[in-house]
Amino acid sequence: MQQGNIFRMRIYFLFYISHIWSVAAQIVYSVTEESSPGTTVGNLAKDLHLDVQELETRSFQISGPNTRYFEVNAKTGILLVKDRIDREELCSRNVKCSLEVEAIVNSPLNIYRFEVKILDINDHAPAFRIPGIVLNVSESAFTGERFALPKAIDADVGSYSVKGYKLSQSEHFTLDVQNGGEATMSAEMALQKALDREKQPVIKLTLTAVDGGKPPKTGTLHITVNVQDVNDNIPIFDKPLYKATVLENTPHGATVISVHAQDLDEGPNGEILYSFINQDNDIDVNTFSIDPVTGEITVNGELDHEKSSAVEIRVQAKDKGASSRASHCKVLVEITDVNDNPPEISVTSLVNVVREDAPLDTMVGLITVRDNDSNKNGVVQVRIVYSVPFKIKNTYKNHYSLVVDGTLDRERASEYNVTITASDEGVPSLSSTIVVTVHVSDVNDNAPHFKEPVINIFVKENSPVGAAIYTMTADDPDVDKNAKITFSVNDNHKNNLIGSVININSETGDIVSLQSFNYEELKTFQFKVQATDSGVPPYYRNVRMMSSKHNLYMLTLL
Repeated sequence: MQQGNIFRMRIYFLFYISHIWSVAAQIVYSVTEESSPGTTVGNLAKDLHLDVQELETRSFQISGPNTRYFEVNAKTGILLVKDRIDREELCSRNVKCSLEVEAIVNSPLNIYRFEVKILDINDHAPAFRIPGIVLNVSESAFTGERFALPKAIDADVGSYSVKGYKLSQSEHFTLDVQNGGEATMSAEMALQKALDREKQPVIKLTLTAVDGGKPPKTGTLHITVNVQDVNDNIPIFDKPLYKATVLENTPHGATVISVHAQDLDEGPNGEILYSFINQDNDIDVNTFSIDPVTGEITVNGELDHEKSSAVEIRVQAKDKGASSRASHCKVLVEITDVNDNPPEISVTSLVNVVREDAPLDTMVGLITVRDNDSNKNGVVQVRIVYSVPFKIKNTYKNHYSLVVDGTLDRERASEYNVTITASDEGVPSLSSTIVVTVHVSDVNDNAPHFKEPVINIFVKENSPVGAAIYTMTADDPDVDKNAKITFSVNDNHKNNLIGSVININSETGDIVSLQSFNYEELKTFQFKVQATDSGVPPYYRNVRMMSSKHNLYMLTLL
């Protein structure tokens, strides 16, 4: 028995080491978006060091919310593309785009996590949100005056995003591209030669956005310049860039920042009106408003740090002259996080039942916890609320496993309701709670038990043959076949006396006489009755029976 326990402990130790390795060894594959179904992603069985011959018998499969895009060949262990993958649909314009997938094998149960990076292809051309713009430019505009142009949007990222702009040839205008990185690239048109409305009242131009593909894809915007007459000075902002910070729970109407410009002209030509330049109807800009007279920018909608952590607003200052002049500045509003999202707990996998003899660290279920907040507001602590023989282990990033952490006894508790709470580190802290029910299955760990240590049975002589003289009963706290008891006579007498005197029904426990007893010939005899359960291996208990000195037979159970 001791050697068997040592063997089982070694097996459990090897299983534990294998589980730790599977969690730590993160596998990363790469596949380009729009790959055809059936495209090979990688040899999952080989990379996980699994025996291909055992994949089907161990029910090798992948799981998780991203299995709609991938499938695994259970015979070869090859991971394949299952469905069309659109990187832009999955990850929008995030530079990093990867899908987490889980591989599961049984006997023993093990879970492997891996990532599949989705590589971008140049399947989108740059595009402007509007087909064209109209600019009203005074013929007295100074050389060097600049005009903001709409930005092109390209759903692709990285090298396939917008890399530059080109302006059709013009003797009056040149293009200035301000490149502070992919997210802040913008184009401005600068006046390089004075306009003359009488010679050319309308100028038609084309702005072309070019991405980094080979060959590159392009998108165009039509620019119509209406040359207008005389208003000599343009409004000038105090600075070209304003910066402000605002909490995401700032109420409507709260002031964010004020901008200011001045115009040296007099009368209507020097009176300024402020407005947003939002030619492409950016919804983030619409969450703010500006007072047209004072230039005060206030909150006008719901701010959400998780959707947009910063908003760039272009503000125009335009005078009231008959041929109005305008200039613009940039306002960068940073939206800081508040703790407004509780952690989200989801059970991704749960074992139906766990054996009551399950060793420590046996995996019961897998749990994923997410918090959309950032910084400490998104740092989550996961714990079990009440005292149960289970614990939570952090396996990878926001993934946790529920494992056995104590002795299970089905006879004391056949199921446990495990209450799991996830709390973030925000102030005040937000939390979520779920209850996971774990069922405990029976093992044959109890022997049958007779209710009384000694039982006396008296039988009259000359009683009829075949009469039931006593019914044996025994209890077993196990269930099902582990608690099903059979009775038998354990006869060690060489003359087989007991077998000729009594018999016992193995199912009911009825002891039946096989002869009519004669007190003068046989006053006493003893035998053993054995109660055995049907477990594997079975447990049993013996009792010994003997007679009295009277003309009544007494069977004593010990």
